[in-house]
This record gives sequence, structure tokens and C-alpha cells, in this order.
Amino acid sequence: MADALKLQFGPAVVTRLASEIHAVHGGFDVEGFERDALRGFDALELLARGRHLGAVLHRHLPADYSEAIDILLASLGSNRAHAGGMSSFHYLPHTEYVRQFGVSHFADSMRALHALTQVFTGEFAIRPFLEHQQAATLAQLHVWVSDPDEHARRLVSEGTRSRLPWAPRLRAFQRDPTPVLLLLEKLRDDPSLYVRRSVANNLNDIGKDHPGLLVETAARWMAGATSERHWVIRHALRDLVKRGDTAALSVLGYADAARIDVQSVGITPQAPRIGGSVVITCRLRNPTSSGQRVMADLRVHFVKSNGAGAAKVFKLAAIDIAAGTTVSLRKTISLAQLTTRRHYPGQHFVELQMNGVASPLGSFTLHAAKR
Repeated sequence: MADALKLQFGPAVVTRLASEIHAVHGGFDVEGFERDALRGFDALELLARGRHLGAVLHRHLPADYSEAIDILLASLGSNRAHAGGMSSFHYLPHTEYVRQFGVSHFADSMRALHALTQVFTGEFAIRPFLEHQQAATLAQLHVWVSDPDEHARRLVSEGTRSRLPWAPRLRAFQRDPTPVLLLLEKLRDDPSLYVRRSVANNLNDIGKDHPGLLVETAARWMAGATSERHWVIRHALRDLVKRGDTAALSVLGYADAARIDVQSVGITPQAPRIGGSVVITCRLRNPTSSGQRVMADLRVHFVKSNGAGAAKVFKLAAIDIAAGTTVSLRKTISLAQLTTRRHYPGQHFVELQMNGVASPLGSFTLHAAKR
């Protein structure tokens, strides 16, 4: 996937970028910019290409930062709609220019990020401002929580994530997430799912360093929660739920241990090969005289390169099982080699986790792929 993104962010991006800037700033040295931009470009990965182009822009735009920002923003044209997908990465060099050279030019940089986040995202570029001008940046974010544009509001929640993927961690917010929570409180009921999803991901990040604070916040947000906020809370608690955290499960209404009979377990095939898949099925019967709420997950102990096992949790279902009734569950687990998960031969144990308590289902023996 990363290679595919990199290939789409190729020399054509440099040509288009130079053309757009020249259209609004006739003195822009198109040939010189393209020559500098393409020097060593092919060897760089996606984000490194963006950083490189941001630095090259600095060499070819006017030395006056405010004037350079005016040129960059004018080059966006009249269509400020967020393109989405890979096409929006065209504006990565613009945000990189702000990230690298704008910290000492706060007002112009905030003006630029407000515009750029509407065509790409400012989540990476705003992080140096949170590190070096935290008070001023937080004050600006408190203004943007009420911005009419959903991308500006999402910049508030996504840019303050302490563990944002592809970005350095915000260590100050890892130590004390209070300033971030004050912003998230204002966005928890945002009308945009795009923003609410970001709020949930930010909370999930906070929970990795402060699980108790996440649970406390989730419990407080449950009071008078709409269905939309319920979704935010569930999504924010997802990692704690996968780990079987009883406090998180209690917030979601799964405080009681499940009294369930597990029947008709199937693990097929028993001897799959790397590159194939395995299907895990079972039936859950409620033998009691009252209904039960069950959060069911699968734990597969994948064999690692050193022969040890490491559990990965797969979501199954959150279900209400009426007294005396039975429900069937089924999950297909891919055994394809992925960049995020490598597979190795050996015995893989499978567990069913219900309301945070795991019990064995069986195992399968994974074999090497056919040559």
C-alpha cells in the first residue's frame, strides 16, 4: 500500500505544483524548482517526498514568509473542496512548508493551515506549533471547534492526537491529556461522523497511556448520550475491550461474567497453509432463565518468528442472548502475509473471549505455503 501511494506521488506532482504556483506568481522559477525538486526524489518514501518538496518550496518562494503563504494559498484556486484519497496528497508539500518554516510566524501559519486542512489535512503540520507555542495554538483550536467547516473541526481532534500515526508523539499530551480532553468535550456531539470518528480515535490514544482516565471520561459521557455519542464511546474503548478490561466493559453494559455454554466448535481446516484462511465457528447457548448481554471476541495466538505466541483479538459480536436460546458465530481469519502481520508455521491456539474472560476453543496447525 505504501509503495502504491508513493508511486502516485511522483514527478507529475512536481510539474503540477510548479505550474500552479507560476500561474499566480509569474516570477516563480519553474525550471529551477523542478530541477531541485527531482534531485534524489525517486529514492524517497512518500512522507519524505513531501518534506523534501516543502524544503524546495522554501528555496524558491519569496523569503518573506507572509508573502510566500499568500502565493501558496492563491495557488489553491477557487475550488477549496477536500478532494479526499490520494489526490489530496498533492497539498502535502504546502503543509510541509508551514510545518518546517512557519512556527515563528504564528498568525500566517494558522491562516494557512485553516485553508490547507480544507483541501488536505493540517494534522501533521500543526504539531510543531503544539510543541513550541502550545498556549497560543490551543487557544486557536478552541476557536476552530466551532468552525463551520468540518475539516477545520477535525483538525482540532486529529492534530492533538498524542499517538497520531505517521507522526512524532506529542509527549506533553501523553503526560497530561487534560488540554486535549477540554477540546474533545466540545466535539463529542459534532454533527459530522468524520469529526466524531477522530474524537474517538483521540480518546483511544489517550487510553493507551491513561486507561483509567479514558474509562472515567467514557462513563461520564454516557450520561444523556445520544446514539451517535454511544458510538464514539464504543469506538474509543475498543482497545480496552479487546484486552478484556472489566471497567471498560462495564461502561458499555457488560459488567457481568457471561454464563454461556459454548457448543459445536469448528476450526476448519485444521491444517491450513500460509496464504489461505481458517474459519472458526461456534454456538452460544444461554442456559439461564434471564437474558444475557455478551461481548464476544476471538483471540488467536499467532506464532511469531521466535516460536512464541502472541494473541491478536478479532471482533465477533455484541449480542443479547435471550433465556434458553442459541446464537451462531462465524469468523474467517486470513492467513495471507501482510505488512502488518507475518505468519509462521506452528500450532495456533484459539480462545473465545466473553465479557473479558477468555476460554479455549481449540487450535489449528499452520503449515508453510505450497511452493
